[in-house]
Amino acid sequence: MGQLSIQVGDLHFSAGWEAEAPHTVAALRRLLPIDSQLIHCRWSGESTWVPMGEKRLGVDFENHTSHPAPGEILVYPGGISEMEILFPYGACLFASKVGQLAGNHFATVTPDEGWRERLLEMGRRTLWEGAQAIEINEVD
Repeated sequence: MGQLSIQVGDLHFSAGWEAEAPHTVAALRRLLPIDSQLIHCRWSGESTWVPMGEKRLGVDFENHTSHPAPGEILVYPGGISEMEILFPYGACLFASKVGQLAGNHFATVTPDEGWRERLLEMGRRTLWEGAQAIEINEVD
């Protein structure tokens, strides 16, 4: 299985797919590449998100959590709130205006030199500068 390449402005992250979420991974691979906007969360704490609107993955919950660690990327498949990709950079409790949510943990940022600092910078930019361009692709 390939790796994900995630570009947020001039910040680059690599991420590995999570084997514990095979149905979610398969569904998301069909949506790639994703070229969108990353915005700061309103309810989830130190996190960013990609609104996916009315799209649906057609998967149930798998490998789901409400408490992702920095760099653990989730997708909320839709239901009581809109579909979204959650990309946390710090302390996070996944929630929306309807309350606490759980998302499928489908990928994790690959630790390399400076990855935590880049995550913090991503969070700072989305909070203080507004929406940031994000591209998510799969690479070999």
